[in-house]
Amino acid sequence: MKKNIAIIMGGYSSEYKISLKSGNVVFETLDASKYNAYRIHIFKNKWVYVDINDVEFPIDKNDFSVTVKNKKITFDCVFNAIHGSPGEDGFMQGYFELINMPHTSCGMYQATLTYNKRDCLSTLKPYGIKTAESFYINLGDTINEDVIITKVGLPCFVKANKAGSSFGITKVHKKEDLKNAINVAFKEDDEIIIESFLDGTEVSVGVISYKGETKVLPITEIVTDNDFFDYEAKYLGKSQEITPARLNKEQEKKVNTVAKKVYEILKMKGFSRSEYIFKNGEPHLLEVNTIPGLTRESILPQQAAAAGISLPDLFDNAIEEALR
Repeated sequence: MKKNIAIIMGGYSSEYKISLKSGNVVFETLDASKYNAYRIHIFKNKWVYVDINDVEFPIDKNDFSVTVKNKKITFDCVFNAIHGSPGEDGFMQGYFELINMPHTSCGMYQATLTYNKRDCLSTLKPYGIKTAESFYINLGDTINEDVIITKVGLPCFVKANKAGSSFGITKVHKKEDLKNAINVAFKEDDEIIIESFLDGTEVSVGVISYKGETKVLPITEIVTDNDFFDYEAKYLGKSQEITPARLNKEQEKKVNTVAKKVYEILKMKGFSRSEYIFKNGEPHLLEVNTIPGLTRESILPQQAAAAGISLPDLFDNAIEEALR
């Protein structure tokens, strides 16, 4: 019997277009001899199944089912391809756990924690995970540029605390540009994090649950044409993503060890991709993504390919892991 797989995509954040791309790649890639794949669009104003003719059918949120031509369709598993809210911040995980629906992403707590950059970094620091110097601001707080710069220095990064795909991030070189960068970040979130600039090699490390074990994928080095790895660099070709990264054996071993440790400390499952910058030979964690991009050009699929894991195998394994 073929399993019914709901591929959720879209979401409520600025990342919805990227999520639709990821979700459609999963839809096109899943083995049709094993799975009946259904594209489910999750938006604030509608949750709908979208058939191959782009006809929409509303999802019954009571049990996450859909009725098509008087036939009720239920799902064996949900493949989560929503970047940002509500797929990466714990809301969908909590909903699926309440209705006992297997899903490919991590648990609700892990999603909520990792989506909040400052809470995640604060949780990991006591375990010896190195991070940049940081300063936190909530919307409405009094802003004192001198205090911020004394703590983090210049240049620094101003980031929306809960946003992905480099939305709401500015690299600040001069004190007079700090206020505007803070305003940009507040357009994405009511909490922001300001971090010291780490001048070193930037790498991205995929860690996944694979055949029942934690597997660290080949590392990707990020070399951007822009001032930093921003939206243009990520999605509009303004960067090089070199897999495997040009690291020496010691650097490779260190970052692999830290990435695996982070995954296991947080009791993660499913996909993850964490970002690091080397400073004084030591990897410093920037953030952890739990629903990384899944297009053919995305970093995690590139890393899987370098490890000899094809896209169909990567997605098939995610479903098998969820159904364990």
